[in-house]
Amino acid sequence: MAEQVSEFSVLFADVSGSTKLYETTGDAVAHAAIEKCVNIMRDKTVNAKGRVIKTIGDEVMSVFATADQAADAAIEMQSAISELPPVGNTQIGIRVGFNHGPVVEREGDVFGDAVNLAARLAGVATKGQIITARDTVMLMSPMLKAATRAITTIQVKGKAQEIQVYELIWQQSEDMTTLASQKSVYKPKNAKLRLLVQGSEVVLSAERPAVALGRDAAADLVIKERMASRAHGKIERRLDKFILTDHSANGTFVTIEGDKEIVLRREEFTLRGHGWIAFGQSRASATDVVEFFCE
Repeated sequence: MAEQVSEFSVLFADVSGSTKLYETTGDAVAHAAIEKCVNIMRDKTVNAKGRVIKTIGDEVMSVFATADQAADAAIEMQSAISELPPVGNTQIGIRVGFNHGPVVEREGDVFGDAVNLAARLAGVATKGQIITARDTVMLMSPMLKAATRAITTIQVKGKAQEIQVYELIWQQSEDMTTLASQKSVYKPKNAKLRLLVQGSEVVLSAERPAVALGRDAAADLVIKERMASRAHGKIERRLDKFILTDHSANGTFVTIEGDKEIVLRREEFTLRGHGWIAFGQSRASATDVVEFFCE
């Protein structure tokens, strides 16, 4: 088949920490969880008018006619997978990178610098991130462009200048432009999160969207737990969700009622329903535990 040069947005998405997942849950459970993620990534590609080029293990490679389509697909992938329940004690997540440029099409596959850069950007991403390059951001619609931020530069082999790397923020903070997709403007619900600790209650809402947690006396919610860090983490309202972020040395232990306890280590987690948060050690051993209710 003859080669054809076309312009596409090339996207790579893969499951973060899949090797650890196999080690901690066993082959059958891990394989089923990863297959579910891969199927979601494939479905979201098609829904955004993209084309799946190939699937290799836990990674999906896709192409889209426009940068906006790739961005929409990436947002929908991250959003859908963030809603999945933990697998064992692991909150499964994906990392996504995409880039727009000329590619060579050959026998159903695509090649070229744009493909190589997309793969490199996916490698820069961490769990829960969507990463792209400045040149691709410049091709996006104003609403999507407003949801990006410059985070670093990288040197790419064969390129004289460094590539400016941008993150596409798919979980919007209350003070940022809201974004569900290009097709609709998302209207957040009047979601609230009640936190109970040491006999007192703190409520997060649109009026109070964030709280800092830690041993430091300056923290919004002071944690009297010897294993907790001074600046242990934070909880913030993003649209109608409450995101717990761990910044600690010893981790944050989260239990959703009815599920197994999971451990966050420099990671984010979407709180849901009713549960408990322990700091630096398991809830079974902790002396200071925060109980939460999502309403």
